[in-house]
Amino acid sequence: MKDLKHLTWFEDLLQDANNELVVQARDEGKKCVAYVCENTPEPLLNLDGVFSARLRAPRTSSMEMATYYLTSFLCEYSRALLERAMEGGYNFADCLIAPDGCTMINRAVENMELLHTMDEGKENFFYENMEIPMKADDNGLNLYVLQCKNHILKPLSEKFGIDCSDQAIRKAVEEHNRVCSLIRAIGEFRKGDHPTITGYEFCVITLVTYAAPKYLLIEKLEETLEELKTRQPDAKDNFRARVLIVGSEVDDPEFIKLVESTGAFVCADRFCYGSFPGRDPITLTEEEDALTQICRQYMNRGQCPRYMNQAKILGRRSYVDKLAKEYKADGILYEQIKFCDPWAYERMVGSHVMHDDYGYPVLSIDRPYNTSGTGQLRTRVQAFIESIEIKKIHGGV
Repeated sequence: MKDLKHLTWFEDLLQDANNELVVQARDEGKKCVAYVCENTPEPLLNLDGVFSARLRAPRTSSMEMATYYLTSFLCEYSRALLERAMEGGYNFADCLIAPDGCTMINRAVENMELLHTMDEGKENFFYENMEIPMKADDNGLNLYVLQCKNHILKPLSEKFGIDCSDQAIRKAVEEHNRVCSLIRAIGEFRKGDHPTITGYEFCVITLVTYAAPKYLLIEKLEETLEELKTRQPDAKDNFRARVLIVGSEVDDPEFIKLVESTGAFVCADRFCYGSFPGRDPITLTEEEDALTQICRQYMNRGQCPRYMNQAKILGRRSYVDKLAKEYKADGILYEQIKFCDPWAYERMVGSHVMHDDYGYPVLSIDRPYNTSGTGQLRTRVQAFIESIEIKKIHGGV
């Protein structure tokens, strides 16, 4: 297929956490709100005067210093973030907001604060740690709303003078929804029998919406959507099986490229930093305040294994099944970063349930944070794709 006009520009934005759009937004006088977990409601971090940047550690190599502070038994994502913070890679941030999504990311952020990795010389810099619900019920919602008031809206107002009114929140939701609708529309081109966008390209575009100010991306996203409407697919598909990827953080598009290099097409993405459910638009009504509605929707749609009530546990499997059917996946790849406790349990159980109860071919892997040069992982994925292809040839037997 013809190269997407803006793909190289999107790729370049992912090379550094302090990308050119982050620099531009700060030059315009906006404050950067850094965050580390999908359980932090994004619209609240993108009120007028601030913008969000979800922290990543692109091109990670050594994590020796972070391992000294966190030990080698904590997940490589948390160690990579701490290592990059200690290197000064997040000095562009004006604050850091972190929910207790897991104990590992808590430890990483705690050390960032204790080591003063981001706040040097910044009078109004603040670290905030939120408690978020483990059950999706009324008590959980009340907790969520209170935590967002105390650890997001209150410090933004007091430290930076940000308007946190209901009207301001609704305006931020409108911009958030515009980006979500564009990502959803772009992702629709993966559904066809002859897709006009690759899983790698879609991953790059989606990741950018987490890593850069949204208002500076809209024009390029709109142009990309228009481009895809007339983009011609290759004369012959160069993939052998459609795969849905489910799991923990995937903030490195090289992992998707690795999977697709084996003959797969990544048709849908249910992982942290992905479009499901992270790019679901938020519906607001006038009958209730915006903050409560945002928190309810984040809580109810969340697919994080932190939620432990039975309805949520069962719902995570039915959600994967729904996506697999909608995007016509031939198989499911469950992945987790090494030593990620919440996803270790979810991957183990989910991979068996999706195979035994739902009948999907499933590959279950744990992987390093940096997947470049992982020949063994490539071999396992390739064998999985070949097994799916053989079953298709033999009529699914």
